[in-house]
Amino acid sequence: MNAPTPSEAFRAADPRPAGHPAAKHGRVGVLLVNLGTPEATDYWSMRRYLKEFLSDRRVIETPRLLWWPLLNFVILSRRPQKRGRDYQTIWNKERNESPLKTITRASAEKLASDIEESGRDPGRRCLVDWAMRYGNPALADRLAALQAAGCDRILLVPLYPQYCAATTATVCDKAFEALQAMRWQPTLRVAAPYYDDPVYIGALAQSARRALGALDFEPEILLVSFHGIPRAYFEKGDPYYCHCAKTARLLREALRMPEERMPMTFQSRFGSTEFLKPYTDETIKALAKRGVKRMAVMTPGFAGDCLETLEEIGVENAGYFRESGGEKYAALPCLNDSEEGIRVIRSVVLRELEGWL
Repeated sequence: MNAPTPSEAFRAADPRPAGHPAAKHGRVGVLLVNLGTPEATDYWSMRRYLKEFLSDRRVIETPRLLWWPLLNFVILSRRPQKRGRDYQTIWNKERNESPLKTITRASAEKLASDIEESGRDPGRRCLVDWAMRYGNPALADRLAALQAAGCDRILLVPLYPQYCAATTATVCDKAFEALQAMRWQPTLRVAAPYYDDPVYIGALAQSARRALGALDFEPEILLVSFHGIPRAYFEKGDPYYCHCAKTARLLREALRMPEERMPMTFQSRFGSTEFLKPYTDETIKALAKRGVKRMAVMTPGFAGDCLETLEEIGVENAGYFRESGGEKYAALPCLNDSEEGIRVIRSVVLRELEGWL
């Protein structure tokens, strides 16, 4: 009697009935999610990106009846050109993509290597991927790709240290919307905001010390600028302001700087709505007019450098400072995919994967 071939032996041991569809399973996915990016700087690429972003009801809570015609007939006819010009000044021409896409990809690749080298995943079950909430790679596509690769458990990591409905919550909205179309939904975890995590605060302080030490001047003021939100969102119960304030306070303590030397402000206002105050641009102008000659600005609410840090803080607000009488100005880099930045993401991910790896 002939011995069974390996394929015959496998079929004999396989508990699935004949004709059962292949179904990969047993792996764990980690999906890093950042805000988003246009695919190019031309009018139509910018328009597609801005329309997706500004159509999100979490971002703009104005009633649709008022917002839809304003967005489509006014904002999207003018804003794409200006935003496109701004993006051109920071565009990664070598890879033909925005810096945020470059940084987020690199962060995912480095995190995957770190998890493998840490020994926490001896079976190499963990897959790390990345996505954008607006633009590409689309969040729904990457969730589907992880599921197709056998990830029946997925950790969603919104790369926003401070929780806000217009950022973290809209990532969750989109993820659960994608799950609605799946027959076999993976179990989903969402990483908690890490605005007061000691590893995050320590990384910010270490990164700031290094950046400040590389300057050819000592700043009189180190401004801590966060992205703004309409004040009405805060009044409705959004915890974002409180998270930012705690990050700023812990960072001051880590750097041993008083609040008067390290004030907190909010940038990136949009439209005529009142946003959280004090405003970054107005504060920078006022400080320069008051006699401050040397200033640095850091943006701890951004995991990676983007238009709002590189152009708005690094160029536009630098101009305001000098026009108002300032002399020396520096925009400190975000954590990005630096050693400190990856240490923060790794700490958050490994903490949230407890029990899965």
